[in-house]
Amino acid sequence: MFGVMFWALLKHRKSTGAVAAQFHESTKVEILWTTIPFLILIGMAIPATKTLIAMEDTSKADLTIKVTGSQWKWHYEYMGHDVEFYSLLSTPRDEINDLQDKNDNYLLEVDNHLVIPTDRKVRFLMTSNDVIHSWWVPDFAVKKDANPGFINEAWTKVNEEGIYRGQCAELCGKDHGFMPVVVEAVSPENFEVWLDDAKAAKAKAAAESQAVAEQILSKEELMEVGEQTYMAYCAACHQPTGLGLPGVFPAMKGSEIVIGDLKPHIDILLLGRPGTAMQAFAKQLTIKQIAGVITYKRNSWGNDTGEVIQPSQIQQEIDALEEAK
Repeated sequence: MFGVMFWALLKHRKSTGAVAAQFHESTKVEILWTTIPFLILIGMAIPATKTLIAMEDTSKADLTIKVTGSQWKWHYEYMGHDVEFYSLLSTPRDEINDLQDKNDNYLLEVDNHLVIPTDRKVRFLMTSNDVIHSWWVPDFAVKKDANPGFINEAWTKVNEEGIYRGQCAELCGKDHGFMPVVVEAVSPENFEVWLDDAKAAKAKAAAESQAVAEQILSKEELMEVGEQTYMAYCAACHQPTGLGLPGVFPAMKGSEIVIGDLKPHIDILLLGRPGTAMQAFAKQLTIKQIAGVITYKRNSWGNDTGEVIQPSQIQQEIDALEEAK
């Protein structure tokens, strides 16, 4: 552009006192320089419009996955396949706290990958349980907000098998940076195998949960399970010390709920508390984990209630809530 401009300036420069040429407008030239750019724009607009429409067209999908964001994890539900799970950051706390060297995938690895088939159109339904999140995978050219009470749609079709990484791209609270997305694309055949394995694992977990409900666990075992569960799911808000963050997340130490009647304590873990960051953990944790974490909370940081909560008590409360629906 600048080269042509400077060439024209030099080529057509005139000496001082030169008489300017006199000419009248040319209708043909005006028609040409109007028509040609117009046709070029039309030629560009047609394929661009088709592409934009195709980008937003989520119909005729081979697989639909509901993606639900919450502080600070993702929940994936394979619609019509009875498979769902949570995906949480799996980076060790020692790495986060600079107690050990960080690996190449620091803050980019999760416990459960979202698995999708290659060469298939996969539709995503985005929503949120609490605040606004944003599901972003750059390699898919997909970035959609997950808004509470709304559904946004997107789709992708992956050609190559592999691991694709992304992030939550909407500031959503103190652990926003600890909310990665990991998608694993596999062949359609391997996807069907994975889907069958996931269904079998769910059935096995249900059977194991029933078996656990019939067990009587020791306080030591429940405290061990409870500490692990607390550190993985609760410590980010309520802090490892149980002191919480004043004005933001309540303390567990000396809490009326923690040292008070058992039923409200169980209910708040199972159902959460709408309008706050306290999530419902009924589908996130096993009855053994819930029994363990309640036992741990009620017997730590000076909360010496001496109570031991068994998985059967949690199962009874879950059954009662189901009957009340």
